[in-house]
Formats: sequence, structure tokens, C-alpha cells
Amino acid sequence: MKKSFLFISCEEAKHICDKRQYAEATTLERIKLALRLSWCRITRAYSSKNNKLTEALQKAEVSYLRNDERSKLQQQFEEELAKYQ
Repeated sequence: MKKSFLFISCEEAKHICDKRQYAEATTLERIKLALRLSWCRITRAYSSKNNKLTEALQKAEVSYLRNDERSKLQQQFEEELAKYQ
């Protein structure tokens, strides 16, 4: 059986949904996803939850380590780890 060009599996749709969240999905992928969302309730539910998660993370105002802080922490970790080897 030949795989259809526009119809994608649920797993592929979830992957494209994740890519779309980070603006990495191509136009063709977005079209395929829209077609899948039009009839698949499982994919629609996943997409809805994914959108809610994205909104929650944007509202959370999470602070991250700067690169210099991260490298300093990494160096300290490696030094401590070397003591036990």
C-alpha cells in the first residue's frame, strides 16, 4: 500500500505540531498538520494541550542560567566529580 502524500500518521502529526510550536515547521508540514487536525480528535487534543503548555511557559517568566554561570557550574561539577574518581 502506497503512503499518501498529504495524509500523515498521528506520530508524524505530533512531531510537526512540536516543530510548529518553535516555528520550525515548513509550509507543507503545516498544511499536512491542518488536514490531520480537521478529522483526528487525538491530534487535536495533543495540539490543544501543546498550545496550553506553550502559553503557560511564556507566562511563567522562568529565569535561566546565563552561559557564563552555566559554564562555571559545569566546571565546579567536573572538579567535584574528579575528586571521587
